[in-house]
Amino acid sequence: MSEGKVALITAGGSGMGAAAARKLAADGYHIAILSSSGQGEALARELGGVGVTGSNQSNDDVKRLVDLSMERWGRIDALVNSAGHGPRAPILDISDEDWHKGMEVYFLSAVRPIRLVAPIMERQGGGAIVNISTAWAFEPSPMFPTSAVFRAGLASFTKIFADTYAAKNIRLNNVLPGWIDSLPATEERRDSVPMGRYGTSEEIAATIAFLLSEGAGYITGQNIRVDGGIARSV
Repeated sequence: MSEGKVALITAGGSGMGAAAARKLAADGYHIAILSSSGQGEALARELGGVGVTGSNQSNDDVKRLVDLSMERWGRIDALVNSAGHGPRAPILDISDEDWHKGMEVYFLSAVRPIRLVAPIMERQGGGAIVNISTAWAFEPSPMFPTSAVFRAGLASFTKIFADTYAAKNIRLNNVLPGWIDSLPATEERRDSVPMGRYGTSEEIAATIAFLLSEGAGYITGQNIRVDGGIARSV
């Protein structure tokens, strides 16, 4: 069994997922990445880890990543669930097929890895998981209907999971990014942010790294907004 900690990142070939992989590698984690593009597998090799080219919408592909990590290191300490982009359309123009696609992209893509990794973490005595969600999970926008709906569901899943697994020392939290530099920049979107700028993928990665760290050991079941002040709690 490896002496270093092991982190799995799904949809980690680019954007926030790739930034999280780089940050965790810099923090000393062994890295395993799942990506449909092949970029994740290449990044994992660059970081001295392992990668699988496949989809987080496939139980078999996710299991390949988990099995490869266990064969290589014998443990899994951290899981970061990222995701691609789901269907977008006016709310009543979204077909049944596209709603189901949205559930695959934004909800089940996180549930599948958690289902496989949580029992491993339980046997080890603990672990930490972070889902990359969206600032619009609780402040839904017509721009992102399937994302908002199913990531609101992911927030409920996270709270129920925490109820069950907190006593087993397995923590689960969501980060809720706003406008991040991995997205196309527009002046209108930038002006909507109280801080007056897009966030960076590296800022999201740093938040993820904190939530996986021992310093966040008393944080679970939470939705952490990282959005420059777009959504403000009262």
